[in-house]
Amino acid sequence: MDFELSPKAKDLRERLLAFMEESVYPAEAVYEEQMRAAGDPHFHPPVLEELKAKARAAGLWNLFLPHKTEWTDGLSNLDYAPLAEITGMSHLAPEALNCAAPDTGNMEILTMFGTDEQKAQWLKPLLEGEIRSCFSMTEPEVASSDATNIRCSITRDGDSYVINGRKWWSSGASSERCKVAIVMGKTDPDAPTYRQQSMILVPLDTPGVTKVRDLKVFGYEDREGHGEILYDNVRVPASNLLGEEGGGFAIAQARLGPGRIHHCMRSIGAAERALKLMCERANSRVAFGRTLAEQGVVQSWIADSRIEIDQARLLTFNAAWLMDTVGNKGARTEISEIKVVAPNVALRVIDRAIQVFGGAGVSEDTPLARMYAGQRTLRLADGPDEVHRMTIARRELRKYQA
Repeated sequence: MDFELSPKAKDLRERLLAFMEESVYPAEAVYEEQMRAAGDPHFHPPVLEELKAKARAAGLWNLFLPHKTEWTDGLSNLDYAPLAEITGMSHLAPEALNCAAPDTGNMEILTMFGTDEQKAQWLKPLLEGEIRSCFSMTEPEVASSDATNIRCSITRDGDSYVINGRKWWSSGASSERCKVAIVMGKTDPDAPTYRQQSMILVPLDTPGVTKVRDLKVFGYEDREGHGEILYDNVRVPASNLLGEEGGGFAIAQARLGPGRIHHCMRSIGAAERALKLMCERANSRVAFGRTLAEQGVVQSWIADSRIEIDQARLLTFNAAWLMDTVGNKGARTEISEIKVVAPNVALRVIDRAIQVFGGAGVSEDTPLARMYAGQRTLRLADGPDEVHRMTIARRELRKYQA
């Protein structure tokens, strides 16, 4: 077990840290001002395009993709882990580097399962950062933590497929730059349980696609939006099918493994930033004649945060290393472990930081409240904690069954 970064990853890490200090953190205030001036929650501020241009010029582009393609060199999951962690320290960084969800997972799907035509039409502009995409799997009418519950239908009709269903939490769908959805639905309800589902590419300007509303997270309206979408007799060419009929569940598992660990990497970065803010605040704030840093309870919060972040990071490195050495399927238990641990650690650290900041911590004057909302969402996204705990428990129990 070797967690040593490659020389390439070490170089990228140093360049990324410099990019964050010189470009990303200073751009946060500019971003907020441009969003306020636009008065549109889904406005695409110019500062993001400026950051993207700088990131490309610095060679910090599409770092997430482990597969070598004509557009990317490919990094191992272990090499990407500390880079993704750094991007988790600012909500601007993932998109600036073209490493933002859900595009990252969608690009991996297209890389692994897309036809040459699909790659030319959708993967190339996604890798170039020219368009965005969304992933339509979750449905409001069913418990989507069990993907076999999905009701959306994908029906073959000659040279076309017809899609009918209602999806929500299709993150990214509200942006005018979002041009395509990967939709998961049932092509054969009578097939074996895990062969009923398929995935298909649906351009969002196709007749019958209606964006019903944007869903807020704890009152926050994300710029890219979390869309509820109605697919009403949406007809697309049969060539838009991803992989084979009945392969949707397997594709979803291939997508969610890397997507889950990328979220966890960024969660650790968010926790690190919260700890930094907490320490700076504790050193500068005085109460009852002493700085907060001299208060025993605050010292305990800081110590516990340091311990928990380091534990989570090592667990993430272990999962990433296993993904590189035995594959995503072989690392399934470890991916579930970190998917439970990382968001919960981030939440605890952010909560302590909020407490140290007092009222400022829940205001818009610090990034902590928005960070908390995002991390709380991750306890549901890509599978709730309870499903991952069930996966871990079942695999552990098998060791002791006759």
